[in-house]
Amino acid sequence: MEQDQDILDNISTGVLGLDGDLLVTSLNASGEALLKTSAARCRGAHARQLVLDPGEWLANLQQVLTTRTPLTRRGMPLTLHTGQEIHVDLIVTPVGSDQDTCLLVELQPVDRLLKISREEGMLHAQETTRAVIRGLAHEIKNPLGGVRGAAQLLARELPNEDLAEYTRVIIREADRLRDLVDRLLGPAQQLQLEPLNIHEVLEHVRNLIQAESDNRVKFVRDYDPSLPEFPGDRAQMTQVVLNIVRNALQAAPDPRACVITLRSRSRRQFTIGTELHRLVCQVDIIDNGPGIPRNIEHAIFVPMVTGRAEGTGLGLAIAQSAINHHGGLLECESEPGNTRFTLYIPMRQ
Repeated sequence: MEQDQDILDNISTGVLGLDGDLLVTSLNASGEALLKTSAARCRGAHARQLVLDPGEWLANLQQVLTTRTPLTRRGMPLTLHTGQEIHVDLIVTPVGSDQDTCLLVELQPVDRLLKISREEGMLHAQETTRAVIRGLAHEIKNPLGGVRGAAQLLARELPNEDLAEYTRVIIREADRLRDLVDRLLGPAQQLQLEPLNIHEVLEHVRNLIQAESDNRVKFVRDYDPSLPEFPGDRAQMTQVVLNIVRNALQAAPDPRACVITLRSRSRRQFTIGTELHRLVCQVDIIDNGPGIPRNIEHAIFVPMVTGRAEGTGLGLAIAQSAINHHGGLLECESEPGNTRFTLYIPMRQ
């Protein structure tokens, strides 16, 4: 029996068992995540208690009980008790005899499938962008090294020290361009994996930003203390969170009115790209700033794209690259007063 439950808990589809009175008999891990509840809490409860406005949901279940004919509904809306509306592909199958009919209910979130498709396209686009940047960086750095070397040789031959200032400018600017290209390429070193507590990273960044802002920024911390440690590169993860939080601070018209929320949660049976992960760490970084300009919102992870005149447009590109190296994903949703960056990091055991 435990083995059967373990198999069900590793299925990405939500599976719900109902008896002839439409009382919940079982719910797998994906069903818990989808319906925002727990199997222990809803076992023995009536199906109507699983959602708000259960009219259509109950009508479909009752139809299968009455006709003993399997039913499939595509994109059916369900409103959860959290107020969130989701759309699911619903498959209801009658099981058992006429006198003792039970229902096997399968729930496949349509919203998540569409999101997975978008994520896969975004990951492909990011990889293409990185390939183009790597090619350009190679073409830029080779002649740049030649220019710098020639300037050094020229400096040795100049008889007048005043003229050497010009060669120093050439060398200094060549070094600046080289550093810019290196930053475009993102983290080049291998991941230094170690057991990582994501809350230690979040707290470290919070302390840094509080020091930078002279304690003028308000932080709201909403952590899940049950999150276990997972393998990660502490330096890179710190840089990711720092880049995002610092962007929020710099975008705020008045730091004293800036509120940044740091939230951590776990997600079960979560797909990133094309890979299904049993357990994923989700970190939300939310600010109440003016939001991202609409004309660049679709390209904020592309290098050199920025909404600030003094910005380089590299912070988010570097953050996305570092998260990708961890096998994860960085997403953003923004509107005035509510900008949310979400990190998904696989918690490989």
